[in-house]
Amino acid sequence: MAQVVATRSIHANFFSKASGSLQDPVEKLKPASFASKVLLPDHRKSNAVVLTRNSRITAKRAARAEPEIIPVSPKDVPKREEQYEQLRGIQQVGDGSVGMWSKPTVRRKTKIVCTIGPSTNTREMIWKLAEAGMNVARLNMSHGDHASHQKVIDLVKEYNAQSKDNTIAIMLDTKASSLNFIYLFTVFCYGHHDTLFWSKTAKYVQVTGPEVRSGDLPQPITLTTGQEFTFTIKRGVGTPDCVSVNYDDFVNDVELGDMLLVDGGMMSLVVKSKTEDSVKCEVVDGGELKSRRHLNVRGKSATLPSITEKDWDDIKFGVDNKVDFYAVSFVKDAEVVHELKNYLQSCDADIHVIVKIESADSIPNLHSIITASDGAMVARGDLGAELPIEEVPLLQEEIIRTCRSMGKAVIVATNMLESMIVHPTPTRAEVSDIAIAVREGADAVMLSGETAHGKFPLKAVKVMHTVALRTEATISGGEMPPNLGQAFKNHMSEMFAYHATMMSNTLGISTVVFTRTGFMAILLSHYRPSGTIFAFTNEKRIQQRLALYQGVCPIYMEFSDDAEETFKTALALLQKQGMVKEGEEVALVQSGRQPIWRLQSTHNIQVRKV
Repeated sequence: MAQVVATRSIHANFFSKASGSLQDPVEKLKPASFASKVLLPDHRKSNAVVLTRNSRITAKRAARAEPEIIPVSPKDVPKREEQYEQLRGIQQVGDGSVGMWSKPTVRRKTKIVCTIGPSTNTREMIWKLAEAGMNVARLNMSHGDHASHQKVIDLVKEYNAQSKDNTIAIMLDTKASSLNFIYLFTVFCYGHHDTLFWSKTAKYVQVTGPEVRSGDLPQPITLTTGQEFTFTIKRGVGTPDCVSVNYDDFVNDVELGDMLLVDGGMMSLVVKSKTEDSVKCEVVDGGELKSRRHLNVRGKSATLPSITEKDWDDIKFGVDNKVDFYAVSFVKDAEVVHELKNYLQSCDADIHVIVKIESADSIPNLHSIITASDGAMVARGDLGAELPIEEVPLLQEEIIRTCRSMGKAVIVATNMLESMIVHPTPTRAEVSDIAIAVREGADAVMLSGETAHGKFPLKAVKVMHTVALRTEATISGGEMPPNLGQAFKNHMSEMFAYHATMMSNTLGISTVVFTRTGFMAILLSHYRPSGTIFAFTNEKRIQQRLALYQGVCPIYMEFSDDAEETFKTALALLQKQGMVKEGEEVALVQSGRQPIWRLQSTHNIQVRKV
């Protein structure tokens, strides 16, 4: 009872409108920069303020002073009340009794990647995932076959064709192994039917070599500390004390004393002896060994080809289906990224490559790897098995900072809501984990087993959505890496993206951009303006790709030859769908590599009233 009373007291104080302080609940909740300067209606004489390339721009990229809080006028009260009600809705975390899967009233900026598996590969579930907050559907090619993945791709495309205000990108993880590109390698246990077994922490699967698997396990095996257990390269072995491995050089690649980590350390075994076809181990930390479990061997690199024939088949499958992203795993240098990109270019395939950073080999070459790619993913599972676990949070922050400074997308993955595979609510540590990734500036956070085979996939997405939304409400807009401009220093658009962001943050308004390539929308995303980036494009492929980037709301629309007509149509569409309201101001940006309705040398920013 005391807890209930205390909670009610806190909420009563937090949301009380009767406070005599000028800093009412909206001011307490809103980011400081978002509400730092409110321009009164009298100061807004014109409906359109234009900043052109020839204008004198005095803003400098120096450290900004602390914002001055300017009291609002009575005319601003209705707008503040609306924001207050929106932010109140963020507090209602996990209330599934009413409108559990209704669309959010406040637009979340951090995107959610969902792995599609047996729990979610139906039309009904994909629709519900999309409505709950999924932005990217991830397909794991190490499970199922092309027919089953084709079904999911077709369902996602069907949803995109029917949805008027939402789009889902498709990310393909090709079936491969980590053996050729890290200090460790990965062994999977599997059953007769691939689609029946999904890893508890399904990960991005590699495009760097053949997959290594053990033989059939008729049922889970319980390993106890001190027990002897054997891995053999003989085929078809699956007993309580021995399981086969289909990688013939497994015996040669391990040595006496090597530590084998199952599922990134959930179980561990030490190598005691070897024969010509078997490796005998002693269980150090026991547990239940199920099908398709990862086995990491520290300090080893297997002698396997870069990309196998099976990998190329999967890659071609993705090219034929025009997926939006490929995930490349265990990359120790940029060579494999260049190899894949050259192949995609030869196929005239416009598919972006996301690299997984998950081994010690990747860290010294982090800059070149990310430079070669279109984005990176912090794969904390294998990264924590390869390196001391206390280094993982520091590396996560460093990878996010590097990606943001280079203008690349970054995804944080693995174990984010692991407990929700079997439980309906997350641990408090998992909630904090999501919040930290959001505050560090990740473009997206990823769900693996939670949505692939978990019992509560929709609740997991809803929790991730709500935690991200609540965290974003406390982040000051415009916080960007100081060297971000170096990634785009040779293009005028970078300067205009910077100033458009400053205008969005100062005025507290959203940004509207028109793009055929996605370049300007992605650039604006990396500057992290406080308002939403409404990216209009006349290319369906670009609309889907932009679904990954933080703060971007991609919208498909046919462009008119007349610029003014297109602007009016876009603003009317936003108003009709409830994304902006009449009288609201937006920043309209005309810039980018390919001019639309402007001269090559002309760039401008307008502030327009809807």
